[in-house]
Amino acid sequence: MEKSYEIKEVVIGDHDLTLEEFIAVARYHAETKIAAQAVDRMRQSRQLVEQIAERNDVAYGITTGFGELSKVSVDKQMSDKLSTNLVLSHSVATGESYSEEQVRGMMLLLCNSLSKGYSGCRVKLVEILIDMLNRDVIPVVPQKGSLGASGDLAPLSHIALLLLGKGKASYHGEILEGKEAMQAAGIETVDTLVNKEGLALTNGTHAMTSLAALNVYDAEELISLADLIASISFTALTGQKAAFDQRIHQLRGQKGQIHTAENFLRLTKDSEICDASQGLRVQDAYTLRCIPQVHGACRDAIDYVREKVDIELNAVTDNPLLFTEDGSVISGGNFHGEPMALAMDFLGIALSEIASISERRLERMVNASLSNGLNPFLCTDPGINSGFMIVQYSAASMASENKVLAHPACVDNIPSSASQEDFVSMGTTAARKCSTIIQNVFSVLGFELFTACQAVDLRKKDEKNNGLSPAQNAVYERVREEIGFIEEDREMRIEIEKMERLIRNREVLQIVRRFVSDYR
Repeated sequence: MEKSYEIKEVVIGDHDLTLEEFIAVARYHAETKIAAQAVDRMRQSRQLVEQIAERNDVAYGITTGFGELSKVSVDKQMSDKLSTNLVLSHSVATGESYSEEQVRGMMLLLCNSLSKGYSGCRVKLVEILIDMLNRDVIPVVPQKGSLGASGDLAPLSHIALLLLGKGKASYHGEILEGKEAMQAAGIETVDTLVNKEGLALTNGTHAMTSLAALNVYDAEELISLADLIASISFTALTGQKAAFDQRIHQLRGQKGQIHTAENFLRLTKDSEICDASQGLRVQDAYTLRCIPQVHGACRDAIDYVREKVDIELNAVTDNPLLFTEDGSVISGGNFHGEPMALAMDFLGIALSEIASISERRLERMVNASLSNGLNPFLCTDPGINSGFMIVQYSAASMASENKVLAHPACVDNIPSSASQEDFVSMGTTAARKCSTIIQNVFSVLGFELFTACQAVDLRKKDEKNNGLSPAQNAVYERVREEIGFIEEDREMRIEIEKMERLIRNREVLQIVRRFVSDYR
């Protein structure tokens, strides 16, 4: 499968969008285009909206108000103003802005949904959004304000503002007024939206799904990193490999567990420290012995979430939906974010477990009563030096913060729109929390790898051979290019900043894959 960073062009509307294509556009700025057949579908859908408006048929959001105001009829002359007012009045999100890659993802998913031809908006709007993506005009979208039903109304309204030449946007990294940014990029705006377009642009799950897609993509890398880093800690702690015997894991049958145990055996193959350590103990503590069971269960959780995200990337989550084959206009609830809410809460819980067990392995390395012979806090001169004492504190802080963030958002509910919308998903909150958890997990794993390399240096027998396997050694050597052995206390902040960059730049996994084929 082509890697996301290798994809240079993504065409929407002629096939199901893949996660790799989504990441290619959102994170790596691949060019976006729309297929000709999608343009035809959208035109047919738009024609149906105009026919409904001309006949003055009762249709939610076309000839009526929104939410509880669906009981109020709106005549044809005012329906365009209704759509424009929807965007203006709903642009009430607040707080820090979403990252550019998160907003790019929202824009792509909005275009992909509209291109299906069930929403009744003009082709022109999708073309404007695609021009914005390709010319790097990215709306400023505050993070707080979505209940996750009726879709991501507030954040998507901030995107829609740009189509009207309003709001704010980043243009090549500079924050400008919306009209100024669009003019600088040479993109025409519209004076007004027309009937149904306000709903089509705002009544979907595109904000939470964009975050969910980025989250699950990063989670897949995190779990692979976790296996790798845990294997180095395991080696430094002279772990017993019997617990990874495939016969044990086959008897249980859990796929993720089997996969993790297999990863460990491949990663530790030809490690002199491991080979020399076998038989030292009957069994290890859970943080070493039960890595397949814990990491494996989290891997299975990620696979489940990936399946739900793959579906939602191509979902039509507008309301009402138009079916051109028979002229039906059907009001439903596809905008409800429950599928993403549950998935993001589940993913946040699973990834919190990865940080928690990582921190416990780190603690075993710095605790002389648990480390099987390593120096206290991995110091060469304990007492004068504190060594890695506070590295463990920081990791513990982030692991504990994750436990707070892992509380499910989806179990909460506050009715809205005069209780017409009386059960909401909080899916966007769940996705936002999960994003924060992911960043904490990257940091905790980075701290563990930093600590494990120090522990390996203290464990090794001589200067020429650190006792690691070829794959582990390649990663160790890359760390040592950035960070040397800590002989005595120094400004650890500098080392942590280097480690943070290294753990996030995807290079570590690429190194491993040179030694362990198809590693994931």
